[in-house]
This record gives sequence, structure tokens and C-alpha cells, in this order.
Amino acid sequence: MIETILFFVLAATSLAGAITVIAARNPVHSAMGLLGTLFSLAVIYVVNLAHLVAAVQVIVYAGAVMTLFLFVIMLIGVDKAEERDETLPYQRQLVIGLAVITCGLAIALATGSGFRWTPAAPAAAQAPNGTIENVAEPLFGEWLLAFEATALLLTIAAAGAIALAYFRRGAPEEVAE
Repeated sequence: MIETILFFVLAATSLAGAITVIAARNPVHSAMGLLGTLFSLAVIYVVNLAHLVAAVQVIVYAGAVMTLFLFVIMLIGVDKAEERDETLPYQRQLVIGLAVITCGLAIALATGSGFRWTPAAPAAAQAPNGTIENVAEPLFGEWLLAFEATALLLTIAAAGAIALAYFRRGAPEEVAE
């Protein structure tokens, strides 16, 4: 029952983040919506006992890729001034109220009703496909050459993108005063 409720809450959060990615006019807001979606998916992976996939989701996508996106956004420049007026009345109070209710429900769930943080199923019945051993054995065994070739290809692509960006800019133009 708890897993079903958690799934629907996280699915709604993930969809809200995805809609923010598409609908936001500011690229930084779009990136933050993508970050929310990636974290929601990571928690869904944890609920489904795919802890390695959740860790990779957070480290690779939410960490490295989002950092790359934010650097690109900063490089292309978001030079327009942001309007700081709050357009939604009582927005801060609503968010604080929802945060307090969410924390209260989490504390009530954790302390009461016999909720266990680990599944009740025995270890053998848990998802064996998401363990580090089951992923690492074929990845660093029979697929090692493809794994290393992909790493080399990505490194060459990153160096090529930097070289193209450098040479396409050309000589800096003089600023007339």
C-alpha cells in the first residue's frame, strides 16, 4: 500500500518536472525541472530495489549531466534580468505549509504503523538483476573492450567539441568606445 502511494506521488513529481522542462521559458528553470524528474526516477528505482541503477541515476545524470547542462546554459548566457516580483499570492506560505505537512506525514509514517525501511521479502527474492555484482561481472568481463572504447570515444568527442567551439569563435572583436 505504501509503495503504491509513494509511486503515485513520485510519478506526479516526475511528470511535473517534465512539464517544467518543456514549459519553462528560462533555461535554468528547465534544468531544475529536469533535475527534479531525475531525482524522482531515482527514488522510484530505490523502491523497486534497483539500488545500483538509482545510484547511477543520481551520480551520472543528476550530477554530471546536469552540471554539464548548467555550464552550457551559463556559456550561452542568460543575460536578461530576472523579475523578482512574486506573481502568485501566498506562494511562499503555501510551499512552507506543504513542506510541513509532507515532513509530518513522513515522520508519522516512519515512527508509527510498523513501517519498515527494508522489504520483508528474503534476500534471495529481492531483485537480483540490479546488484552491483550482476552488473559489474558482464560489464568488466565480456564487455570490457566495448566499455573502454565508449569511454575513449566520449573523450575524443568532448575534445573535438571544445576544439570546434574554440576555432569557430575566431579572433575576438575589438570593442569600440
